[in-house]
Amino acid sequence: MSSSSSLTESQIREWWNEKRYLYTLGLFISGIIAFVLYVIVGVNLIMPYDEDFEITLFTIFFQGIGYLVMISFANLFYSLGVKHDLNYNKENTDDFRKNLFNLGFWFSVSLPFLVPLMGVISYFLNYY
Repeated sequence: MSSSSSLTESQIREWWNEKRYLYTLGLFISGIIAFVLYVIVGVNLIMPYDEDFEITLFTIFFQGIGYLVMISFANLFYSLGVKHDLNYNKENTDDFRKNLFNLGFWFSVSLPFLVPLMGVISYFLNYY
């Protein structure tokens, strides 16, 4: 059973703004963990076979800046959650809002893990 709420549009926007920090923190942490996994995969699986694979301070810095830009883009997409909530949550339920947030959160924090996964797939396709 859905828990009903009678939040106004400004309260809905405030609810989403309060969750933005958790969303951004989740992206930041998942990016760091995914990068560590990328390094582990790269050093152990790719580097022994590909002499062009390298991890330097420059590449770490460059990838870090790139990831901060991607976090900014992700936060733009986060705003679509507010719009989706306002337009499609016709019964104004907390369950809809929480499920929408959770779906977007877990989808977003899982995306950085595609990079180390692609490294593993590359290893099996090219070197195994």
